Amino acid sequence: MEEEKGGLVQSLIDAVNQIASIGDYRCPVKKEYCNLARRLKLLTPMFEEIRESKQQIPEETFRALVSLKEALLTAKELLRFGSEGSKIYLVLEREQIMHKFHEVTAQLEQALSGISYENLDISDEIKEQVELVLAQFRRAKGRVDAPDVELYEDILSLYNNSNDAAADPDVLRRLAEKLQFVGIAELTQESLALHEMVSASGGDPGETFEKMSNLLKKIKDFVQTENPNMDAPAREKNLPPSGSGQATTDGSHRTPAIPDDFRCPISLELMKDPVIVSTGQTYERSCIEKWLEQGHGTCPKTQQTLSSPALTPNYVLRSLIAQWCEANGIEPPKRPSSSRPSKTTSAYSPAEHTEIEGLLRKLTSSNPEDQRMAAGEIRLLAKRNADNRVAIAEAGAIPVLVSLLSTPDSRIQEHAVTALLNLSICEDNKGSIISFGAVPGIVQVLKKGSMEARENAAATLFSLSIVDENKVTIGASGAIRPLVTLLSEGTQRGKKDAATALFNLCIYQGNKGKAVRAGVIPTLMHLLTEPGGGMVDEALAILAILASHPEGKSAIGAAEAVPVLVDVIGNGSPRNRENAAAVLVNLCVGDQHLAEAQELGVMGPLADLAQNGTDRGKRKAAQLLERMSRFVEQQKLAQAQAEAKPQQSQSQSQNQQPRPPSLANAVDS
Repeated sequence: MEEEKGGLVQSLIDAVNQIASIGDYRCPVKKEYCNLARRLKLLTPMFEEIRESKQQIPEETFRALVSLKEALLTAKELLRFGSEGSKIYLVLEREQIMHKFHEVTAQLEQALSGISYENLDISDEIKEQVELVLAQFRRAKGRVDAPDVELYEDILSLYNNSNDAAADPDVLRRLAEKLQFVGIAELTQESLALHEMVSASGGDPGETFEKMSNLLKKIKDFVQTENPNMDAPAREKNLPPSGSGQATTDGSHRTPAIPDDFRCPISLELMKDPVIVSTGQTYERSCIEKWLEQGHGTCPKTQQTLSSPALTPNYVLRSLIAQWCEANGIEPPKRPSSSRPSKTTSAYSPAEHTEIEGLLRKLTSSNPEDQRMAAGEIRLLAKRNADNRVAIAEAGAIPVLVSLLSTPDSRIQEHAVTALLNLSICEDNKGSIISFGAVPGIVQVLKKGSMEARENAAATLFSLSIVDENKVTIGASGAIRPLVTLLSEGTQRGKKDAATALFNLCIYQGNKGKAVRAGVIPTLMHLLTEPGGGMVDEALAILAILASHPEGKSAIGAAEAVPVLVDVIGNGSPRNRENAAAVLVNLCVGDQHLAEAQELGVMGPLADLAQNGTDRGKRKAAQLLERMSRFVEQQKLAQAQAEAKPQQSQSQSQNQQPRPPSLANAVDS
């Protein structure tokens, strides 16, 4: 019995200590939860005196303490959710939360009432303190402060409204202030809380989670619009107070809505360093790393178990984000330098380094067979894992591989360029490959190598062009024309590699004209209309990025692209409809293409895109519809004026007919 007493009392002390360690509580339940935690902490001295006492605990009191332990554990979970849970959920489900709160309060009051304090070896002072706590619990039973009705109604109005444009700025401002969503940290914490709820519910997000997530996006977009410097220090992050005069409807200062595909599902922020997890979902690196560090083994979005904790950079999405930023006049997000060590080092043993050094010796030998074998081995090692890539670079392989790009042996050349491709996956190696002068050799392989070598050369240029300054270097090296050639005549894989490289390079404005002059537009138009070609996505993405350039716009117009674009807007995938509309927006700045698009029946598909497209697609469709409407009005006005001219001329000719001679003139004559 003594051992049971000691274990029980210690568990009571531990439970209260855990409750005391819980941080600040969310604003919707702050008052009630703070009061509950404060009362429970006052019980610790009683538990400590019982632990020190040699007197046996009466059986009835022992049972009451067991009930108290169960009540404390329930209270701990309730309070933890009040500290870490979703603020939006706490407001929407306040009635359910408060019902649970009162159940716990009643459970605690009942357990405390069942303790026979007179039979316990505790001081009078402690008895008085516990009696005070018990009295407070009795008074709190069934009593609750009036909820913030305005806060609840504001959240409910947005929760049930799926129309982004209909969100009232005043409502959004009140919510941001009352829920204390004033910056990135608070919004990210709320998003993580929502994802924790999904994880705890067994992985089925359900409609409720989707609605709360969409509601959070609306608030986040508003906060970012009101306070563009959200990444500034906390003292600079305060929202402007209601009625401060900072209008949110001023189009010239409004931050464009971030497409959902470009947001991290956890933080809801524009991704700086998107990475792919094993389920295929993409997240911001820092957010998913934090999620994994918290001990989760599932994908936050799908709740599937992650087969591996590996994170793979999503280079294509990063390029798309950069393109979107450029198109909207936004500075592309910089990848945080603190997310990884400044210099990667390998975890290789001396024996493994010796093996790589042996391969390098063969690579520099005069025997082509040795070179071919060593280059092939290094190619495979570099493909296998990140440690290999670091170790091979540390051993000094990069300059040797660069020198082999100009070898007349096509197989060695193919191995060398592919090894550089695999090594370039490591971020630190990208700079080394550029600094050792690899680009001219890679371009030469792209022009003259075997088809597989050309494909891998294109893929290497894409990998290197992830770094912004490398786009300039590669564009100036003469790489764009052979990439266009590969896009035209390569295998399916070669075309894909060339397209991704061209897309990435053309994010830099200086490369767009070079691509147009290299003849990329006719090639892209052929890919767009080629039956079963499988290159429509890539072709439209490149056209969308080139259409903003004067030479690109002119060449696309000359290529008679309007009928193809109108067809895609009507029948394409969501992303292709968006890109086709983006191209058409740039083309339709004069009457010629507007008239052609109108005759082809673009108005209906545009109206559908404006309602059901992606965020960017909706904006492009709205722009086109506005221009079309103005054009139609101008046509009607011109037609009315043209019809009025013959009537006016007829009226004037009737006024000029010769009059018959008057009677007086007839007599005089």
